[in-house]
Amino acid sequence: MSTLYITGAGVSAQSGIPTFRGEDGFWTIGSRNYTPQQMATRAMYEHNPGEFLCWYYKRFVTYQHHGPNEVHHWLKDKPLITQNIDGLDGKAGNEHYVSIHGRIDKVTLFHIQGQPVEIQSAPWEQVEECNLKKSLLELFRVSSRGPELNYSLKPYVLLFDEFYTELYQIDKAQRMMEEASKMVFIGTSFSVNITQIALEIANKNQIDVEVVDPNPTHVLYNKVRYHKMLAADFINL
Repeated sequence: MSTLYITGAGVSAQSGIPTFRGEDGFWTIGSRNYTPQQMATRAMYEHNPGEFLCWYYKRFVTYQHHGPNEVHHWLKDKPLITQNIDGLDGKAGNEHYVSIHGRIDKVTLFHIQGQPVEIQSAPWEQVEECNLKKSLLELFRVSSRGPELNYSLKPYVLLFDEFYTELYQIDKAQRMMEEASKMVFIGTSFSVNITQIALEIANKNQIDVEVVDPNPTHVLYNKVRYHKMLAADFINL
């Protein structure tokens, strides 16, 4: 039994990566024609792959070379589930963390959800930014007919209209939750399914929960302690 840490975008803000729902966040910035909630979907990739890939590249991949901060380093030897796809926990040395929503440095074949599929390195270094859409479509093997199952590539990221599968280590994540003696949520708005799953397990097992955030979301659970502060301040308590 140990403390399980569950992190969100607030942890990576100190590394210069915008939080998802802040004024400059990923989900407040859409494309010229679509909202972020429309962009970050499997349906958008299927029906407008060029726009989807350009948006994903500009909003996520441009941060691929950012480095971990002191919070990532503090978490490197701790049981960890992160909602972040930036891969900074791995860069900090955590070899066993679960990146429950995927990683920007990886891709998979475009496949039916639930099918076993290999995770591959992303081809971002080959992108020609002077002709971004054409380059991305070629690298992801997408024709004018759209992405082809088991041939085209897809960013290794869980989209709004997709569900947790073993590709995203959902079974391991739930085992970690069941075995936890305490859960500490850091820098998350509790607006995604994985945090709700975790809270349900915490409630079932009646374990203590701590929430770390400058503006913490209050959750419907009676064994919660709130730390209204930045993650960097929390680790130095």
